Amino acid sequence: MAQLFFDEPAAQRNINTELDFLRFKRLVAKKYPWLARYARKKSVVPERIFLALKRLVDLTAVIAMLPFVLPVFALVAAIIKLEDPKGQVFFLQKRTGRYGRRFDMYKFRTMVHNAEALKEKYAHLNELQWPDFKIKNDPRVTRIGRILRKTSLDELPQLLNVLKNEMSLVGPRPTSFSPDTYKLWQTARLDIKPGITGLWQIIGRGEMEFTDRVHLDIFYIEHRSIMFDVEILVRTVLAVFARRGTH
Repeated sequence: MAQLFFDEPAAQRNINTELDFLRFKRLVAKKYPWLARYARKKSVVPERIFLALKRLVDLTAVIAMLPFVLPVFALVAAIIKLEDPKGQVFFLQKRTGRYGRRFDMYKFRTMVHNAEALKEKYAHLNELQWPDFKIKNDPRVTRIGRILRKTSLDELPQLLNVLKNEMSLVGPRPTSFSPDTYKLWQTARLDIKPGITGLWQIIGRGEMEFTDRVHLDIFYIEHRSIMFDVEILVRTVLAVFARRGTH
């Protein structure tokens, strides 16, 4: 497991959350100069106005993308059905959203139709700390599923979650595990709507443990702005084309 910021894994640290976060911010500024620009300033726009602007940007962007996205939806759906006719096109999974509310997050199905039943069978291959779950070269993933994950096209249906106001284009990635498993300081990431992409997707992807992902989320929440969102979206597209590991 690559440690992107700290020399030791999160599980081995004696975490004083405030001191740990300050140390994290210094390491971020040193390793990622573009993030250091945002670390030096906080938004002066009232939260209500910022959230309204963010929602407007989300809706405008999604509606503008629909003419290009809908043909892709149709093509991917047809290929998924051709490869595994028994399964559904979409995979709905309960995720934890703002204020800890659970919601159904949409994805294109990338695994065999009985993937959840096989999860226990392959639990010994899990590369992350439970309740996170990730297997490199997961045997449950279909052929088209590997392509969708590599290109992040499996995430496209989450545009529906954005339209339903359950998610934003940019924000902390929603966890599959419930808020009951969070430590108190980690619940700070639940203060805003989760996003289709965020800092984790362009810095850590599948290489980062949950504790350090929460630090990234808190960093984003403290310094969020429309320009920050725009830069994260642009860097997400670049990361996809660079074919970094998906989560």
